[in-house]
This record gives sequence, C-alpha cells and structure tokens, in this order.
Amino acid sequence: MNQLKTQLTLEKFLALPEGDIIYELIDGEAVPKFKNDEMSPKFFHSSITGALFILLSAWAQAKGRVVIEWAIKLMRNQQEWVPVPDLTYVSYNRLAADWLQDEACPVPPELVIEIISAGQSFGEMTEKATDYLNAQVQRVWIIDTRAKTITIFYPDALPQTKRGNNSLEDSLFPELQITPQQIFQQARIS
Repeated sequence: MNQLKTQLTLEKFLALPEGDIIYELIDGEAVPKFKNDEMSPKFFHSSITGALFILLSAWAQAKGRVVIEWAIKLMRNQQEWVPVPDLTYVSYNRLAADWLQDEACPVPPELVIEIISAGQSFGEMTEKATDYLNAQVQRVWIIDTRAKTITIFYPDALPQTKRGNNSLEDSLFPELQITPQQIFQQARIS
C-alpha cells in the first residue's frame, strides 16, 4: 500500500521546530542536509567554513552579510525551495543593512558556497549549483577540500576551477583579493 506524502508549504516548513538536524525544503519535503553520518561535517569541512567566514567577513564589512548555514527562500522547478548553503554572501544592495529578521534569507544572494562533504559527489554539487543559478544566485563556489580546489559557477559563462595562487577576483565582489591557497592556509589544512 502506498503512503501519501504531505507536501509542505513554505510557511509550514519554516514553522517546523528547530533541532539538531538541518533540513532543506526540496520538492515539498523536508530533507536532511546531511543524509547520513558519512556526510556530516568533518574537520576539513568545518575548518574551511571558519576560514571563509573570517576572510569574507573582513572583506564584506560595509558591503553586506556573510552568514554560515542560513536558509534561503528560492524557487526550483516552479516549486518553493529552501536550501541551506554552507556560507552565503548577500550585499546590502539586495538586502538592506537595517534588515533584522530571524528568518530565512528572503532574496537570492550574490554568492553561495557549498563544501563537498564525504558521501557527496562533485556531480551532485554541480546539479545544485545549476539550481542556484537558475534561482537567480549570481555565483556559486563549490569547494573540494581533498583536491584543494574552488570551482566557480557563473550564470553566463562556463565554470572555472581555481587552485593554489589563482585569484578568486571577480567584478561582482570588488576588492576581494583571495586565493584558494590563502583559504586553505587560513583553515590550516594546506
């Protein structure tokens, strides 16, 4: 006998109680971000998250917000989608500096960053990057901690993979001058 699944609305999803498990709204279902113990954040993942937060926050001081694991209200395949990227940058141009609500990000940010966890593949993350771009996110960085690379996805160009001293310079992020090597050194996993 087939069980009917109740499709969650955005309002019902956002009203779910907070707990130890982080959920994303995908196709009307609350799906755990980390589907098993193998995928839960480990040392490299957590260290890169911290390093990026420090480096990007210093750059973003008067420009916008850098937030760790902040849910974002987006659309995917004509359905409400609420992913929870590892890091998000949204400028004050998109979300005013005086905005102060304890809720999911209400606008597509300029940048989301996803760090590949054990149990995730680059292909899966590429699909997610495409979904972000289709939802009006301007840049997606996929970070592979094992290969020490950052692949940047653009809405109007092919992805580029950066490593070592390759600059992550981008006209969307004026004055941001960092390299993958600096990020991995800050994380102390170089």
